[in-house]
Amino acid sequence: MKEKITIKAAELFLNLGFKSVTMDDIANELAISKKTLYKHFSNKHALVEKSTAKLHDSCFNIIEMITEQGFNAIKENFEIKKIFKEMFQNASSSPIYQLKKYYPKIHEKTMQKEIVLFSECFKRNMEKGIEEGFYRTDINIELATKFYYSLVFSIHENTIENDKIPKLEQEVLKYHTRAIATKKGLEELEKQLKNYQL
Repeated sequence: MKEKITIKAAELFLNLGFKSVTMDDIANELAISKKTLYKHFSNKHALVEKSTAKLHDSCFNIIEMITEQGFNAIKENFEIKKIFKEMFQNASSSPIYQLKKYYPKIHEKTMQKEIVLFSECFKRNMEKGIEEGFYRTDINIELATKFYYSLVFSIHENTIENDKIPKLEQEVLKYHTRAIATKKGLEELEKQLKNYQL
C-alpha cells in the first residue's frame, strides 16, 4: 500500500504541484481513508520526500534505458530530452521550482543526488561522443559537464512556467553541443534538430 500511495502522490505532485495537492486529494484519488494514508505517512512532508525520491529513481531508470539502446552521443541527448518532455508535459508548473520554494530541505537533498546522477550521465555521454568523433578530443570533460549541468538546472529552478522549459532546454542542448562538437558532430546536431520537434 505504501508503494501505491507513493506512486499516486508522485503523479499528483508532478501534474498539479507540490503546494496545491493535499493529503485529502491523495486519499480521495486512491479511494482510501485519511486514517489509512496517515498510517503509512505521518505528514505531507514525509510523503513529498518519499515521492520525490521515487521520481528521482524513475528519471535514473529512464536514462539507463536510453543509454543502453546504442544511440550515438548526440542522438542520445535528444532522446533523453524527448522522454523527459513527455514525462513532465502535464505538470502545471516546474516541479523543481516548486520543490525549491515550498520544500527547500527536500529540494537541497534531491539536488545533491541529482548532481551525482546527471554529472555521471553527462560525463559518460561526452566520453562516448569523443570516441565516436562527434565531440572534440581537447575538451575538458569535467568543466563542460559542470557548465551544462549548471545551465540545465538553473532553467528548472528559475522557470515557473513549465511549458517554456522544453524550448529553453533545447537551446541549452544546442549551445552545449556546439561548444564541444567536431564538424561531424555539428552535422549530426543539425540532423537531430530537424527530427526533434517541440
